[in-house]
Amino acid sequence: MSDAERKLRTVYLSDTTLRDGEQMPGAALNPDAKVEIAGLLAEAGLSSIDAGFPACGAEEVEAIRRIVRSEPVQVKSAPAISALCRTVRRDIDLAWESLEEAPRGKRSVSLFIGTSPLHREYKLRLTADEIRGIIRETVEYARERFESVCFSPEDASRTEPDLLCDFYRIAIDSGATVIGFPDTVGILTPELVKEQLKRIFDGVSNLGKAAMAAHFHNDLGLATANTLTALRMGVPIAQCTVNGLGERAGNTSLEEVVMAIALHGPVLGLRTLVDAAKLWNLSRRVSELTGIPVAANKPVVGRNVFETEAGIHQDGLLKHPDTYLPFRPEAVGAPGIRLVLGKHSGRAAFSERLESLGWKLSSGELDLVVDFAKAANKDAWRDEETLLRGAVAAAMVR
Repeated sequence: MSDAERKLRTVYLSDTTLRDGEQMPGAALNPDAKVEIAGLLAEAGLSSIDAGFPACGAEEVEAIRRIVRSEPVQVKSAPAISALCRTVRRDIDLAWESLEEAPRGKRSVSLFIGTSPLHREYKLRLTADEIRGIIRETVEYARERFESVCFSPEDASRTEPDLLCDFYRIAIDSGATVIGFPDTVGILTPELVKEQLKRIFDGVSNLGKAAMAAHFHNDLGLATANTLTALRMGVPIAQCTVNGLGERAGNTSLEEVVMAIALHGPVLGLRTLVDAAKLWNLSRRVSELTGIPVAANKPVVGRNVFETEAGIHQDGLLKHPDTYLPFRPEAVGAPGIRLVLGKHSGRAAFSERLESLGWKLSSGELDLVVDFAKAANKDAWRDEETLLRGAVAAAMVR
């Protein structure tokens, strides 16, 4: 590690694909799939894994048990494994049953309760005082078994600031080692993140006794920006999901945060422990196992990131790949650049593809092939090689 890298502050990325990501409609995972994904996350260098919600049922408990027994999670450098709980003793007991085989320092429990006016009045029908008592009682109970206890006030971003700070103070006094800041419905902007975090930093007198974790949803397309803002402000932990999976518009995308920091670490003053070269395979495997496709234009891991049909871009990429790429494919473990032929393509891309197929044409022949191919309908482009062979044959006849 260089001297410059040593000066960067390490931030810790916690993955919640197996819990919050799985809540995306249609993304349910069986225990085998969860174990495989957990192994890939461990190999990629994630600091912790939110493995599931034991209260969901016996299969969830079994999946977490199998994760903690798996070889990638048993090694010393493996991520911590966490289970989600409501602020209910029975949930905490189930979390303990799920995680009891994990190494002592690698098991964690995360408690949540809704704290915004909407949640208190309509969902929970509890007063602020009742919630204070629940937080105190359940966090203390969790600390009797777990060294690491996270408390997250659900819908924190819509909770009254003074009351939110009071809930945090009570949780920390009761033994919480981590406090979460969840933007549960994804309404914040970077400026609002700054405002809300500053209130918390100023208003929670015992904040120095706990670490803080940021958890943003992507309903406004701002989850990555909000996460980077929180990390720059000093929050040490951020929760993400592979491919941005999650409720509604999803969660903060793991791959976006990793690559933003990889490219701009010195400016941000940050670095992560995640191996960016593992991201492409991780993304593809999670997509296959959940059945949720990766959008072609998905930042960082979308197919189109390293594909182009535009002639000017293709010409530039052939001359030097950095002309139209923010980072090389190998940075994220992607297979390489692909020049897609179509009506927007230029002569350079056609020439490169034809040479790869064994044809070296004169300038005039190349012009004829390009004109023939561009006149073809969309269906003909589904079999690019056959189309090009036909175009070459037509050019030779002329």
